[in-house]
Amino acid sequence: MTPQQELIRFLEDRFACAQACTECARACAVRASLVDPDGTEQQELVRRKGIMCAEVCDATCRVLSEQNRLDEGGIRVQLEWCRTVCLECAHAFDDEPGAEDAAKACRECAQACTDFMATLN
Repeated sequence: MTPQQELIRFLEDRFACAQACTECARACAVRASLVDPDGTEQQELVRRKGIMCAEVCDATCRVLSEQNRLDEGGIRVQLEWCRTVCLECAHAFDDEPGAEDAAKACRECAQACTDFMATLN
């Protein structure tokens, strides 16, 4: 792969990851808002996971949108954190009726983070 092709792939993967983070943040925020705050302990866990995932995805999108503010190591840490939180949230949403789309958005975001980390190698 030529340096120009590598740069194009890097930018495409970065954009795809930022876009997946935005979609996931939106899906998680909506899903968390639908959970009764006075519900069961499990519902509270799902609500908190959704809020956390939305916040982490939003922060990751901001990091990916900034030009050269973080070094590669810092970006990698942010991506790993996002990937981990997204997978935890997806698992929490798996047990919630009607949360299938939000769980899917979480898994897609985790995959986009994984794909982008591979580009950083």
